Amino acid sequence: MNYARKLIPIAVLLVLAVFPLSGNDYYIGLAIKIMIYAIFALSLQLLVGGAGLISLGHAAFFGIGAYAAALLSPESEAGGLLWLLVAALGSAAIYALITGALALRTRGVYFIMVTLAFSQMAYYVFHDTDIGGGSDGIYLYFRPQISLANWMPFDLENPGAYYLFVLVCLALTWGFLALLGRSPFGAALTGIRLNEQRMRAAGYSTFPYKLTAYVIGATLAGLAGFLYALKDGFVTPELLTWEQSGLVLLMVILGGMHRLGGAVLGTVTLILLQELFQSQALFGDYAKHWHLTLGLAIIALVALLPNGLAGLPAQWRERREARLAAASGTPNNAAAAQSLSISGGPHA
Repeated sequence: MNYARKLIPIAVLLVLAVFPLSGNDYYIGLAIKIMIYAIFALSLQLLVGGAGLISLGHAAFFGIGAYAAALLSPESEAGGLLWLLVAALGSAAIYALITGALALRTRGVYFIMVTLAFSQMAYYVFHDTDIGGGSDGIYLYFRPQISLANWMPFDLENPGAYYLFVLVCLALTWGFLALLGRSPFGAALTGIRLNEQRMRAAGYSTFPYKLTAYVIGATLAGLAGFLYALKDGFVTPELLTWEQSGLVLLMVILGGMHRLGGAVLGTVTLILLQELFQSQALFGDYAKHWHLTLGLAIIALVALLPNGLAGLPAQWRERREARLAAASGTPNNAAAAQSLSISGGPHA
């Protein structure tokens, strides 16, 4: 079972690699959007599912990465891909290091509000000043390229090459976070999420771990913003709004907070639901009220799937075992254990 589970990401990667052969520009563009937001969701999953840090300001790093790509890209010719990428990721990381050092001094709802405040500060910098074109946004005239001794290994102006570039970024992000989760650092983050006081009592200084996770998550969000800027060639302050932070947080919660696959599943589901409910062909004039139908669908999914989409197989197994136990007259072990925990133990 575990072996098959490990093969699922590889199978999905292979399917995505050959997907451009379908030749449908609309669906290829939709797949690119989903992959970019999947990177964004994975970056937040490290904080929420890894360290238990719920942030409502994660969109700031997404927007900063996008603006760095647009502002530093030359207007006369395609700029260097590598240095623009480093600049985008570095900008997001620096802002996270500064704001995280302050925000992580707080906890719980106060941490949520402080991250929201820092995100709104970044939003108003780009919205109310001429740095990034104000509320009108800014254009990116050329997709950056990489060249080695006047040899260009790939051309991002080619839609197929750009698609594969985004796919490689998603695969590297997934692989990096998977390795990070299995490392001692990932184990320490899990301990902090479950019981930070106990980790401190065990001799761990939890602040550096949380700050490192915060900066890594922000850097990956900057990568997603960089790719988003290259996709549309246009960046606006709306990328930094709290609604954008809420959207990606909803993706993580909907998919399952404690699994990498959950972040990706939540992204796919939410974006496809948006596309579905906005379809004039399916809903006619009601498509203009797609926010209402989307909200109802999300409420239903969260109510029916308390552990997210990634927890659906386990939920099915538990229900099947409960039905089999009821049919055979044998008490369900999980239910019995829960009953004992509630009552205080077998001798309560």
